[in-house]
Amino acid sequence: MKTPEKILIIKPSSLGDIVHSLPFLDVIKKRFPASEIHWIIFEGFEGLLEGHPMIDKLWVINKDSWKEIGRAKDTLSEISTFVRGLKKERFDLVIDLQGLLRSGLITAATGSPVRIGFKEAREGSSLFYTKKVAGGRDIHAVDRYLKIAEFLGCDISKVAFPFPPFKKASSFESIVSSFILHPSSLVPNQGYIVIVPGARWKTKKWPPPKFGKLASLLPIKSVIVGGKSDVPVADEIVALSDGKSYSLAGKTDLKELVAVIKGSEFLVTNDSGPMHIAAALGIPVFAIFGPTDPARTGPYGKGHTVIKADIACAPCFRKSCDDLKCMDSISAEKVFETIKNSRR
Repeated sequence: MKTPEKILIIKPSSLGDIVHSLPFLDVIKKRFPASEIHWIIFEGFEGLLEGHPMIDKLWVINKDSWKEIGRAKDTLSEISTFVRGLKKERFDLVIDLQGLLRSGLITAATGSPVRIGFKEAREGSSLFYTKKVAGGRDIHAVDRYLKIAEFLGCDISKVAFPFPPFKKASSFESIVSSFILHPSSLVPNQGYIVIVPGARWKTKKWPPPKFGKLASLLPIKSVIVGGKSDVPVADEIVALSDGKSYSLAGKTDLKELVAVIKGSEFLVTNDSGPMHIAAALGIPVFAIFGPTDPARTGPYGKGHTVIKADIACAPCFRKSCDDLKCMDSISAEKVFETIKNSRR
């Protein structure tokens, strides 16, 4: 196709999925270096892409406020303004990487002559595309997104994750440094690891006492990260870690989170967004999996380890379960031995 003047990428969420989309951004910019690229993202995730040199404009949607019934009148006005703004841009090419009804409607609302998405997109969103690409379901999300890039003539032989510039030294880094370099550190001048106890689904969460036990066993200090909702869990892990953990849960924005992960030795995590950030940065990941499939959503690339139980019902992809044996049967000792053997 001829070089489009303006390209719109629709990938509003979630944290891991946006990270998985970075290789797509990388190759599409190399394919069309003169094109202006816009990106639609949900409020709360924009920090991951703000200031990105490959993105000319971020369109931030406050989807939570749009759901409030009491704001119905204001919401309709905001949506109308949003749609008019999209149409005014006159995008030559729109790519819907989300593949849901809402993203499909946004794709159609742009009025772009070329609207591309996945053939197997859900909720009828494929009805709004002018071109449909078979992505497949049993492949990793990164490779799936790159199928659309390949369809557009991009060279996908090299996979890179271009992040925007990281934040420079700030108070939270001083806190981490003082914690790690304190005279009571287990190993002088040794760094730290990151523990991620949170996840979007309850079924994807390894029990906090197991994280605490693991932290107490490891011969290196750990920094716990997460959102405000993860603070109680993080505090529980700290209390069980024999003084070897420090919690940054609820204290970092997304750019600071990236900086903390980038400075770590390795990551121990559930199937979560920070797991994908670490993998994209080349930080070794030890990921604990239960109801989800690491072939689809595991840490991308080499040098990572997935730890899971041999349970017949997994992966089940269930967000609720009365018997979480897929997670509960994984002991802290097993994870510790896996890490120890891998790090030799």
